[in-house]
Amino acid sequence: MSSVPLNNFFKNKKILVTGAAGSIGSALCRRLAKLKPKKLILLDQDETGVFDIYEELRGKANVDYVVASIRDEQTMFDTFGMHNPDIVFHAAAYKHVSLMERYPGEARKTNVDGLQNVINAAIGVKVKKFVFISSDKAVNPKCIMGKTKKEGEEMCLEDKLFGNTKFMAVRFGNVMSSRGSL
Repeated sequence: MSSVPLNNFFKNKKILVTGAAGSIGSALCRRLAKLKPKKLILLDQDETGVFDIYEELRGKANVDYVVASIRDEQTMFDTFGMHNPDIVFHAAAYKHVSLMERYPGEARKTNVDGLQNVINAAIGVKVKKFVFISSDKAVNPKCIMGKTKKEGEEMCLEDKLFGNTKFMAVRFGNVMSSRGSL
């Protein structure tokens, strides 16, 4: 692979970030905005959070926003069809271990079923790169959240290269000062 500076790599790309209002998603959007992509699409179900990150970034990069849940398959297909992103960073997830132990069905609906909706929509518009943001809790998972993240990694890695879309997964540990970090 040739060595291309990141700012040149992202310059002509449309990038969609799910979970854009979350702690990891918003930090990622701030970094991506500095790289001046062709367009940065902020997607989150948290209307106040997505409004706040949009207001923060709108003078710094070409940004747009979508208020939607990844759990809604048709909305994901519609959104991807409208924006036709080149790259997707999937940061949307439930991540609070203790809450997900109490509500395992909700963890599955978002972290697994929602991910599948995003994967399907990405494949549908031939996204070039799909980055799944996982968790260190996916290593030998003992908790529901870790198990759903491990399943998400497996989903992405089984689709490692689907048509034009290259899937990859990255694991994050606890992010200092983020919501839900230990």
